[in-house]
Amino acid sequence: MPLFFRLPYMPSQRVISADSAKFAARVFNIGTVVSILIPFLLMLWIGASIFVYASVAHHPNPRTVHYNRWAGYRFYGAVGALVVIGPALYEMGKDLFVTGDLSHWGNVMSIVLIWAILILAVVPWALWDIWRAGREEWQDVILKESENA
Repeated sequence: MPLFFRLPYMPSQRVISADSAKFAARVFNIGTVVSILIPFLLMLWIGASIFVYASVAHHPNPRTVHYNRWAGYRFYGAVGALVVIGPALYEMGKDLFVTGDLSHWGNVMSIVLIWAILILAVVPWALWDIWRAGREEWQDVILKESENA
């Protein structure tokens, strides 16, 4: 039989396990917590998080998408807000922490102030979502693939 003839249509199934859906729901939050607690990873995570967010955004399990969406709102909202108010916080931190001959510590303390605000705004909620996703009852998702897939 020549290869150009179509074989009869035989639908197949693909299963996305419950563990895979649970991990996908947690992965954005895990990356966010790690990148915020290890400051030099933050710039890398800002880029990598776009790919993680996009890959989970169209997951067939709606609960997975829900956790991913809220993790993105928190992270991108906090980082975006710090882009806007960060310069003012930086100057305020320099003014607060500059005393006498220790003026060079004002810059460091300003960055620590901005980093602490980011930690307080994002990390507790991310850890809460990681915990909630772990306690939720996850189900396998069965996808039927068509012949054009």
